[in-house]
Amino acid sequence: MKVGDIMTRQVVSVPPETPALAVAQLLSERGFSAVPVTDSWGMLLGIVSEADLIRRLANDDRQGAGFLGRLFYDRDRAAAQYANVHGRTAGEIMTRELVTVTRSCTAERAASLIETHNIRRLPVVDDGVLVGIVSRADLLRALLTPPGDASDAAIRTALSESMARQAWADAPYVFFDVTEGKVTFYGYCHSSVVRRGLAAMAEAVPGVTGVEDRVVDASRPPAS
Repeated sequence: MKVGDIMTRQVVSVPPETPALAVAQLLSERGFSAVPVTDSWGMLLGIVSEADLIRRLANDDRQGAGFLGRLFYDRDRAAAQYANVHGRTAGEIMTRELVTVTRSCTAERAASLIETHNIRRLPVVDDGVLVGIVSRADLLRALLTPPGDASDAAIRTALSESMARQAWADAPYVFFDVTEGKVTFYGYCHSSVVRRGLAAMAEAVPGVTGVEDRVVDASRPPAS
């Protein structure tokens, strides 16, 4: 499944000259946690999040630095930080370094980026132009959406691709077959943990109706 299939297309954005307080009001009234900042062409410039606005309050509450803090105090850096945090417009306080994806990105890759970077959403861009947002909620809905193609061939392809993406799943003597949605593993494997992981991976493939493990435990000596 691609990001373009699950992303939110109707995205509310603000121009960079929008007053910071107006952005805060927008987030509060609409229940948003962030809003993209775009120019007149729709080019993504940054995002203003609740965290960006909360930093304004946190910065005001900072206590005076101790002796060591004063000793290594960088006045210019502190002034620049204060100016950025207390900027008057969305363009001055927005986060500029963003993780973005395109519509052709897979839902699995988007989920991995969200997890790795500990963020709530990913802007979707086309040559820099904002075309949508994919959030944790969008990915959750995709997980709950019935698969469009639940054929054995589609399951076989999806499971093969999942196994290829995980180094631990490279078990050269393990094979599988798919019959009427049921995945059956065969072969030899010395690790019961890898076998459990493969079973979990198969169960996560849309359309799978059951998983059977017929893999021989190669760590045990053959029965006499």
